[in-house]
Amino acid sequence: MAAKCVPPHMKPFTESERQEFLAGVHVGVLSVAATDGRPPASVPVWYGYAPGQNILINTGASSRKARLIEQAGAVTLTAQREEPPYQYVVVEGTVVETTKPTPVEVREEIAIRYLGEELGRAFVQSLAGQESVLFTIRPDRWITADFSDDGI
Repeated sequence: MAAKCVPPHMKPFTESERQEFLAGVHVGVLSVAATDGRPPASVPVWYGYAPGQNILINTGASSRKARLIEQAGAVTLTAQREEPPYQYVVVEGTVVETTKPTPVEVREEIAIRYLGEELGRAFVQSLAGQESVLFTIRPDRWITADFSDDGI
């Protein structure tokens, strides 16, 4: 008799779980509408987030991504766990503030989050002189999934 394959059970995160997950260190995938006849742009990004706060995205001021975010005024950010148990948080949000240039302390905070203190500061220093822009995004809608074992 063949073994029965039972698909993992999916449950949504609670509000505090989704905020904690998004605050964890994940490379996000940012999607934004395109107006140039191409499909929506989707790119991996580093981001800043603290539970209950807005999402911070720093990027090059002259990049296609920055132009599209400015035009659309709204984005979708996905953060996921790429190994079992699979989990993800998708946030649809509105750009509520655009800051040019990105303050160096914010650039460092985001880089340190991903690279650690020494490499994060060195990374930001290596980009000195390049124009940057900081997008502050208000989370408007959350979609979540948690495939961890919950005893079901």
